Amino acid sequence: MVDDYELNDLRDGEFAIIERHFKGITQQSGVLKGIGDDAAVIKPDAGLDLVVSTDSLLEGVHFPDGTRPMDLGRRAMCVNLSDMAAMGAKPRWFTVALSVPRDIAVEKWFAELSDGLSYIANQIDCALVGGDTTCGPLAITITVIGQVPSGTALRRDTAEVGDHIYVTGTLGDGAAALDMFSIGNTNSFCERLFEHFYAPRLRIESGLRLREIASSCIDISDGLVADLHHVCSSSGVAAEIDCSLIPIHAHTRRNYPDHSLHWALSGGDDYQLCFTVPERATESLKKMIFEGHIDATRIGLITAGDGVTVIDSSKANTFTQEITDYSGYDHFA
Repeated sequence: MVDDYELNDLRDGEFAIIERHFKGITQQSGVLKGIGDDAAVIKPDAGLDLVVSTDSLLEGVHFPDGTRPMDLGRRAMCVNLSDMAAMGAKPRWFTVALSVPRDIAVEKWFAELSDGLSYIANQIDCALVGGDTTCGPLAITITVIGQVPSGTALRRDTAEVGDHIYVTGTLGDGAAALDMFSIGNTNSFCERLFEHFYAPRLRIESGLRLREIASSCIDISDGLVADLHHVCSSSGVAAEIDCSLIPIHAHTRRNYPDHSLHWALSGGDDYQLCFTVPERATESLKKMIFEGHIDATRIGLITAGDGVTVIDSSKANTFTQEITDYSGYDHFA
């Protein structure tokens, strides 16, 4: 992974590493005390609720072996920020906990990881306020802290019967990217899939706008059907989605004709938003879509009952498949 790196003397320890490579990602209002003490002191704005989310990424599970440190930094930030978007929160601060094998603990590796983190953090004015480093299997854990006006955070447990179901962007690209990375893949390299995997488009602005109209929201990390099922379980409702309406990028559909639909339903790693909108707010959403403020597609309806049903209305004979056919990713399965 780092054969061409020039090894540097890191005997001055983790605190010097933090000082050199991470302390600069700290410019943000509301930071009363950032890196350099036992804990950070932050001051949320008046009238706002704090929203906190944590995600861990492990080499070989959440990113391929040999991932460049800058790409790891970008992916780690984007994956965590997706949760902020799903809550309709504005990210303000974050912490980073690193586990790094001793053989790659070199100056250049840390510098490039920091570049990846700051590349994304600077786009949304999010400040690094603390963290930890240790030697061990390569893993990174990021905790993001955001803000929403009091009582306005988007949630999973507030969908209602009759709500329309929408998703942002296109689905199936995360699984297509993993296939592209896999050993023995014969498809040509696709920069779009590479960028989607390591820096999926941030949906922060969409989440902020959806606070006004969405009844519930979740980010699609483990697969559309699996994540929508979380909404249904939390809200005590069912969902019916039409797979002929699922937005799939033309490249993914063309290059993976036998897999693209299944990946769109259950592949995971898409980091788009799945949200529900009551009938009374659909015209407002359509206006946002028409004006280019939100890239979203209607895919189904919230119904009474439980579970998620997939329908293919494009066929001569409509058929349904239950959630077990599209169970999504499960770390412990």
